[in-house]
Parts: sequence; structure tokens; C-alpha cells
Amino acid sequence: MVMENLKIYNTLSGKKEKFNTDDSDVGLYVCGITPYDTTHLGHAFTYTFFDVVHRYLKHQGYNVTYVQNITDVDEPLFSRAKKTGENWKELAEKNSRIFFQDIEWLNNLKPDIVPKASEHIDDMIVFIEKIMKKGFAYESNGNVYFSIDLFKDYGELSKLPRDEMLPIANQRGNNPDDKNKRNALDFVLWQSIKEEPFWKSPWSYGRPGWHIECSVMSMKYLGETIDIAGGGSDLIFPHHESSIAQSEAVTGKQFVNCWMHTAMINYKGSKMSKKSGNLFFLDDLKNYDSNAVRLFLLSHPYKTEWEFNYKDIEKFSEQYELFRKALNSESEFEKKIDISSFKNSFFNVMNDDFNIPKAIEILEFMSRSIIENPAYCKTNNAKSFLSEALSILGLKPEYF
Repeated sequence: MVMENLKIYNTLSGKKEKFNTDDSDVGLYVCGITPYDTTHLGHAFTYTFFDVVHRYLKHQGYNVTYVQNITDVDEPLFSRAKKTGENWKELAEKNSRIFFQDIEWLNNLKPDIVPKASEHIDDMIVFIEKIMKKGFAYESNGNVYFSIDLFKDYGELSKLPRDEMLPIANQRGNNPDDKNKRNALDFVLWQSIKEEPFWKSPWSYGRPGWHIECSVMSMKYLGETIDIAGGGSDLIFPHHESSIAQSEAVTGKQFVNCWMHTAMINYKGSKMSKKSGNLFFLDDLKNYDSNAVRLFLLSHPYKTEWEFNYKDIEKFSEQYELFRKALNSESEFEKKIDISSFKNSFFNVMNDDFNIPKAIEILEFMSRSIIENPAYCKTNNAKSFLSEALSILGLKPEYF
């Protein structure tokens, strides 16, 4: 049965909102990887958090369709392939395969649909044509741009003034010196390029812009209005801001009901980022138990920046062992006990914008109670709920 007291912080409104949907069907879209490299800690944090969102919604009775794309048409991928001498498709397939092996190691469920940008080029061309017919885009020398001045709500998601937008956009793929643009912030829907790979369009041989890819793939599989969409907070601007503009320009409908974004991770005193090379890869943590790494990631509030430190993982190996010990403890007592306070507390914090760190604390306290109080030990309802809650958090049940 679907519960009706779930509240989620919506980046768009800047506040917690009651999660509403017309029926029990929920569309969840999370921006996926650009597969020019392997899985870093930021990937692991974001996709593990959204895996719990996925699991929790299903547990609460929703029929969830989870879509996570692969951005295999993007300049960083093509640049890396050119630098290493690899075929771009082979590089994308190799790193995508490694990524899904990594998330499987973390026990993340594979999304229901994993569309590739390269397989939706025709859909993107059709969508761009619709934007142009609506009068929000213009063609210049074989390039097509979205005119942000014609979309009055541009900036509503990021809440950035225009003068602060340009430096950020420039860091994330925008070319302010493009003479074909009317406004330096106008973003590319189609770019004329005669270097492989390129595709034929009504305007030129070229490639789609980054932002158009997610609008097209998300709407194709989840409809014109998506219940929940998100990714890392670095995508808020310009990617998600622009996705809203181009999508709503075509449909006239709200593109996403609830936007969710995970915080950035700091490493060695600065933000972990591809551009700076300040990255820490998941492979470097595989000497630890995957349950401990998962607990480590989930112990951080999803909207709060945090600093990565190796030493912090050790205590989560102990925490995992505590859960395992509680589920395997034995006693001669058969007394039935009331666990409603634990159960209510767990679901209350999960319903409060997925407060997973607090939920873990509750399960830790309950596990200590099971171990220390013999009356708990052979009580099926206590162990059953603990197992259920750990499964919602995605901890591998076979390890218990």
C-alpha cells in the first residue's frame, strides 16, 4: 500500500514538499555517466543514494520505472578517445561495462531502462525541430541554439543571476566567444561538426548538444512530466536549468515535479572534479567489504558536502558486523516484544527527505538492543524488521 507522508526536498522550490503523484506509477530519472573514465567516488555516492530512493519507493508500494542514461555523445568522451587512440564507441562500452560492474559490487539495482544518447539521435533532431517551431530556437551557420531570453523562467532552478551564470556555464562546456550566438548564454541544441563522429540533420552534419540528450531520453521513456529527476548538484546549472527550458518550451507543461541533487565530495581539501583531476576511484576501495563501503556512503546526508577520508571507512566495517551479529544472535527466550518504536522511527526519518544517516543510527541502536537484551534475540518480528530495513538500504542479505 502506498504511503502518503513522504516529504522530499525539491531543489526547484527550495523546500520540503509532500510527494504527490496521480497514481502509484512513479517515473525516476537520474542523469547517468559520460563513460570516458571509470567510476569515481562522486558517482558511487550519487547512484547509491538514488538506489535507496528507488528501493524505498518500491517498498512503499509505488510502481517505479527508473531510467538512467549513458551520455555516450559528448565532447569529453570524444576527446579522450582521440587522445588514447581508441574507438569512441568501444571506449564508451568498456567504461559503461565497468561502471555497471562497480554499481553491482555496491549492490545497486540496475535501472529499468538504460538508454544511450547515440541511439536516440533521430529523436533529438525531431525534438529540436519542435523547439524551433515553437519559436524558442534559431539556426546560425548550421548550428542551432536555444534563446534563453525567450524563456522567462530561465534561472528558476539554479536561482543564479545572469551575471553569475556565464562563468559557471563556461566551465561546463559553454563557448561564450561563439559568434553565431545572439546571447553568450544561449546553449547549443545542434552543433555543426565535420569531424567523426557526426550525424546528418536538417541544419548540418554534426552532433546534438549535451542538454537536449537528457530531455529527449527522459521524456521518451517517462512522459512529458517526470515525477522525480536529479543527479549531482553540479548538474543544476547549466544542465538541468537548460533541460527545463527546452522541455517546457515544447510541451508547455512542468518538466519535473521534484528535482533532487546530491552534494559534492571534497578530497584533499578541494572539490572532487574531473576537470582538476582531483578524483578518487571506487576501485581503490575494493579491498574493503562492499557493505562497509555502502554504509560509509549512506552515512552522509545527501545534500551536504563532505570530505573523503580513508580512515572513516573502518568504523563502518564494525557497524556492518554489528548488524550481522544482531541477525545471527541466539537465545532461549521466545518472548514477543514491541518493536513499534524502532519501526516508526525508521520510517519517520526515511519519510523526512530520506534521512538515511539517521535511519542507520536507529538500526544500530536496535541491533545493540537485540544483542544486549536476550528477550529480543529469538523474536522473529525484531529480526524480520531489521532484515527488512537493511534490505531497503541495499545491504546484501546473503552476508547476514
